[in-house]
Amino acid sequence: MRALAEFIMRGRMQATLVVAGSAALPLLFWLSAAAGCLVLLRRGSDALSVLGVGVLSALVSWHYLKDPTALIVLLGTCSLALVLRAGHTWNRALLVSVAVGLLIAVSLGTVFSSFTETLAQTFEQVLPLAMGEVYEKFSADQKAILTALAVPLSIISTAVSLQVFSVLCLILGRYWQALLYNPGGFGREFRTIRLPKSVALSLLAVMCVAPFFGLHALVLLPLCSVPLFFAGLALVHGLVAQKRLAGFWLVGIYVTLVPFMHLLGPLLVVLAIVDSLIDFRGRHVSKDTDNANGEG
Repeated sequence: MRALAEFIMRGRMQATLVVAGSAALPLLFWLSAAAGCLVLLRRGSDALSVLGVGVLSALVSWHYLKDPTALIVLLGTCSLALVLRAGHTWNRALLVSVAVGLLIAVSLGTVFSSFTETLAQTFEQVLPLAMGEVYEKFSADQKAILTALAVPLSIISTAVSLQVFSVLCLILGRYWQALLYNPGGFGREFRTIRLPKSVALSLLAVMCVAPFFGLHALVLLPLCSVPLFFAGLALVHGLVAQKRLAGFWLVGIYVTLVPFMHLLGPLLVVLAIVDSLIDFRGRHVSKDTDNANGEG
């Protein structure tokens, strides 16, 4: 990872090669976003030319492959990177990710509607196979309802996924920045993430109320859970570091997180809300201003 980060920061040509080249390859969209994030965090406005070529490459990829993922994640990640670049905290960046996710959901229903319809058609084809005999027992009206929900559910699931990818690419870019210019800075920065009580309770209120405002507002429920989810992860990292526990605890959590996301995800959200009220880490967290910039 360090060698790749050093290659990206070696010069404008190398950075452009990674950002633009990865944006053109569907499975490497995350690398393009993380590399663009690194350059933007470190170089500021000097990174615009690199990002411009990356966006152009992502646009070409969208045109030929009919998949806007690279473009959306690149723009989403860079938007969040601007928040950190401006000197704001991770709390602010995570909250902005909700707005980014909402914009993604709107764009999926308008600008990228053809992509969403393709996903919905795939959903309609897979649903009978996934549900098996249960689906066959549904009435014609029930099947029609499921078909009508295909597009909204595709928008919601895709928007949340791309929001999460944007945050993950931001984390990777910030980690690279600290790795090169301030070793250990990212870990200290990430472990101190804790949403204020008013913010956590506001997100919880939106999550509880959103389902009552129709299907379109339902997207706010998972979008608002993303900042709480990452705050929960930060809490776990902070407690492990504070208690000087062995690293295998974190490895175990991440290994079980993927297959049991439906259980551990909500648990981390709840822990983040409780932490905003109780503050498990107490006042032992360092109060210094150290961050991952490596620029003082």
